[in-house]
Amino acid sequence: MSAWGDGRPRGTDANTDPPKKWAPSLVAQELNVKLTLLKRQFTMLDIPPGSRVPRRLYPELEGVGESCALPGLEKKRDLRRSRFRRICVYCGSAKGKKPSYQDAAVELGKELVDRGIDLVYGGGSIGLMGLVSHAVHAGGRHVIGIIPKSLMPREVTGEPVGEVRAVSGMHERKAEMARFADAFIALPGGYGTLEELLEVITWAQLGIHKKPVGLLNVDGFYNPLLSFIDLAVNEGFITEEARRIIISAPTAKELVMKLEDYVPEYSIGLVWEDQNQKQNNLVPELDSGITSS
Repeated sequence: MSAWGDGRPRGTDANTDPPKKWAPSLVAQELNVKLTLLKRQFTMLDIPPGSRVPRRLYPELEGVGESCALPGLEKKRDLRRSRFRRICVYCGSAKGKKPSYQDAAVELGKELVDRGIDLVYGGGSIGLMGLVSHAVHAGGRHVIGIIPKSLMPREVTGEPVGEVRAVSGMHERKAEMARFADAFIALPGGYGTLEELLEVITWAQLGIHKKPVGLLNVDGFYNPLLSFIDLAVNEGFITEEARRIIISAPTAKELVMKLEDYVPEYSIGLVWEDQNQKQNNLVPELDSGITSS
């Protein structure tokens, strides 16, 4: 009921507009249009579905009560602005036998897109590398692939996505991937994935970088590795503090959330090279939201 008491929406002129009964269907249509526009606005602002919106803050909601729940608002992920600009993903050039590995690669790519994070990876277009890179690129985020020239005929088929940087060898590849990344995630993979993963873990232990390292533990793939690390802790070869460098989770969403909350415990700040050699320094040249030594 409007202020005039005759069913007209607020905004009509009591002196010039003849009193008449407004059709409820027309009022409902008008409100639906306004709600649709507001839903789009709230979706862009990541306002959770079902939120109660005070009418006084949005005059467009006049006629729907003191507050209004937004019906049909598309469900959004529980997001916040990421502190990461880029995440380096280590993974296999094979797809693996389980479809869940492939699904996890695609889901990780979508999670990075949803959080506005770009991808750094090994540059291949096959296997899990191809799946995660295509998912990120298809979502509109930037993809940087770093691959040794000698591996390009083997791991790049068809048209690669994003920016491909050819380097001289594996050592330069790993250094460049680490330099551009603000965090690291390992999907299932083989020797190469493990070697890259363990190296950045070791660098974190030495204090060379302070970037979080995560395992996407799909269907328990990394359980044997985690058991070995726990054994090494029990036997006195790895400290409890160093064990906490490794973050693991079964889903991409949970893992990225854990990486966002990671606080480094090491402050050694070891650097094994000349600070003037910027091309090999692990500190990203571009501005980053992550503190690196």
